[in-house]
Amino acid sequence: MNPKVDFFFDKANQWQKEFEKLRTIALSTELVEELKWGCPCYIYQGKNIFLIHGFKEYCAVLFFKGALMKDPDQILIQQSENVQAARQIRFTDVQQINDLEEALRSYMFQAIEIEESGAKVEMKKTKAFEMVEEFQNKLDENPKLKEAFEALTPGRQRAYLLHFSSAKQSKTRETRIEKCIPQILTGKGLND
Repeated sequence: MNPKVDFFFDKANQWQKEFEKLRTIALSTELVEELKWGCPCYIYQGKNIFLIHGFKEYCAVLFFKGALMKDPDQILIQQSENVQAARQIRFTDVQQINDLEEALRSYMFQAIEIEESGAKVEMKKTKAFEMVEEFQNKLDENPKLKEAFEALTPGRQRAYLLHFSSAKQSKTRETRIEKCIPQILTGKGLND
């Protein structure tokens, strides 16, 4: 138990009982408990294995390499179609956690075994993401923009491509692109 992580559990208004139960199960794995992204994160030999986090409708355990895990209980959830590696197990009350405690512990140990094996999630390449026509036109018209975009990290490129392609209307895509051009030109990501 890491005292630096206590604040996460102490400040929780919602999901407090659920977080405490999840923490108890997580600590039984003997992983190192750290605070990352404002959440309790459980680490094996310096590698993130899973974290505990909460949302309005549910709290969850998120496995960083969940896409590689076997899911015999059919409880792993892909947060959205754009999430490639991580998977969650979601809970809405402490009884669900109690009912799934053994399965959850088994999934935690499976996640450790995957990390020990050195297995990696095969991520889609940036080229596999949709390039909306409106953005492609801007890149074709503006060589500095194209150069700046190509200089971004693959993750930053994907974030922009997802942001642009998620707009249903061309006008919205154009507005988003115009708003992001200054950030791209300065080498910043969508959320920097």
